Amino acid sequence: MKMNVDAIIDCPKSGGDLCYKTEINADITNFFSISCGFWTNSLFKEGSEFFERQMEVLPELYKDLAWEDPKTKLIWIPNTINIPNKGMVFANGSNIEEWDWSAVKAVPLEEGEEAKTKGQTHKMDMSTMKSFKERDYIDALSYINILPE
Repeated sequence: MKMNVDAIIDCPKSGGDLCYKTEINADITNFFSISCGFWTNSLFKEGSEFFERQMEVLPELYKDLAWEDPKTKLIWIPNTINIPNKGMVFANGSNIEEWDWSAVKAVPLEEGEEAKTKGQTHKMDMSTMKSFKERDYIDALSYINILPE
C-alpha cells in the first residue's frame, strides 16, 4: 500500500506554483496552496458526509469564499493556520467583496496570566493584527515567522 506521497503542483484555484499535495492513502489526498491560502482534500465534494459536516461548523465567510474546481469538483476553502508559539493567519472580513488575510503574532504569557490549556506558553496578541491582500498569503505567513521574509 502506497502512502504519504508528497508533490508540489500548480494550484487549480490561483494558478500559482506552490500547492502542496499529500496522498494520505488510496482514498484521501490533501491539497494546500501556499499561493492562495486555500485547501481541500479528496473528501471535500458537495454531497459527501465530510463536506456536509465541515459546512455546518465553518464561519459564513469561509462558506461564501468556497470555490469548486470545475475539473475535479473539489471544494476549496480558506485555510486557518494557528501555531501556538508563532501566531495565526485566517480569512477575515464582512463579505466576499471585503475580506483579506489577517495575521496575528503569538506572544509569551506574562507572569500571572493564566494558561487556558495545560502547557500553554503563548497567547495571540490581537494588537499585532495585520491585514494582507488575498494574493499576499505568503506575506501573512512570513509576518508570523512561519516562512522567512
